[in-house]
Amino acid sequence: MMPWLLCGLGLVILLLAGDALVRGAVNLSLRLGVPALIVSLTIVAFGTSAPELLIAIKAVADNADGIALGNVVGSNTANILMVLGIPAIIATLHTSGCDSRKSYVLMLMASVLFIGLAMCGTLTIWSGLVLLTALALFLADAFRDARAHRKNCCGDQEDEVLDGLEEADPTMALWKIGIYLVLGLIGLPLGADLLVDNATIIARMYHVSEPVIGLTLVAIGTSLPELATTVMATLRKQADVALGNVIGSNMFNLLAIIGIATFIGPISVDPEFLRFDLWVMLAASLLIFPFVFLKKDITRPWGFGLAGLYIAYLLVLF
Repeated sequence: MMPWLLCGLGLVILLLAGDALVRGAVNLSLRLGVPALIVSLTIVAFGTSAPELLIAIKAVADNADGIALGNVVGSNTANILMVLGIPAIIATLHTSGCDSRKSYVLMLMASVLFIGLAMCGTLTIWSGLVLLTALALFLADAFRDARAHRKNCCGDQEDEVLDGLEEADPTMALWKIGIYLVLGLIGLPLGADLLVDNATIIARMYHVSEPVIGLTLVAIGTSLPELATTVMATLRKQADVALGNVIGSNMFNLLAIIGIATFIGPISVDPEFLRFDLWVMLAASLLIFPFVFLKKDITRPWGFGLAGLYIAYLLVLF
């Protein structure tokens, strides 16, 4: 029972520390005059991926490659099926009014690139450089889009972006920003240590492979911030935020997290990933094609369908 409790404690610390880091980083950037649009595209995306990054680094350092890779692949699958499915059961996601075609295509390209590199059997530092180069190109394109959008925005529209960031408070005191940053920077490695160490113990106790633990327990846990964000966006009828949150998170998982983790050490790819899990991740990504390109809403039946597919996937894993 103790490893389960410590694993849960590690997850809670990770989520709270990740939230603190995002709040501190967003408000420091706004105090320094960085545009809110750029903050939302970069700092928030990186901040919400911080738990996955710390888990990947810790897992690779501890030779638990299965947890590192399983967390990323499992999180991307969960982000599509669970994070979009559950909110759609609560209320229809009006994705028909969103224009996420460009970012969606980039996400699919990142997925195909990642799978291609994984087929080599081991993700090395050279694989990481390829992934990080792709990330740099994506960020450069995002900056160009943000600057072009900002030139066409009036002050009210910029305020609208700030309102969409729950963490944004341009008047926050510097000492408070400092506390958020310190809590985040201390809590993230502590939570990652607890979660990875005890997830590995659980895997050995119950004779469950590390990849399966990464694909399920760890992946679901680190997808909770995205789920909370998407539920709130659905209730506020902000489908663009919900869909953008999922697409952006998946891209950062594939390109940034594994890209950086390869600098800690090579990541061996379990053959089961190549036979099944990577293709499930890609298939899940293709499932949202109608909502992006055919202007369909994610209605309650679709929500049940997506969530049902995720439950079926978990049952197959176990």
